[in-house]
Amino acid sequence: MAATVGSQNAASYQLATGHAVMALGGFNGSDPSPNLEQLKADVAAGRIHYFIGDGSGLGGRQNGGSTAAAGIAAWVADTSLATAVGNTTLYDLSGA
Repeated sequence: MAATVGSQNAASYQLATGHAVMALGGFNGSDPSPNLEQLKADVAAGRIHYFIGDGSGLGGRQNGGSTAAAGIAAWVADTSLATAVGNTTLYDLSGA
């Protein structure tokens, strides 16, 4: 499964791929759920494998996101391998 900030982003990716995409922070990323520790637990348990960024960054506060989303984005950038796919950045969380 992949995760991204906001349900609008998640819905677009889910419809395009046919695979589940977790929306971090609810509708626009402003809800503080899940928090960083919860996401780390999901990654460690093998429930989340990828994080989808928007190409200009990882999502988070610049799009109205929460500090939780911004903290997750910072952790992803520090611990994961990034690959550009068109205008999107895909982060592999398998080594996190």
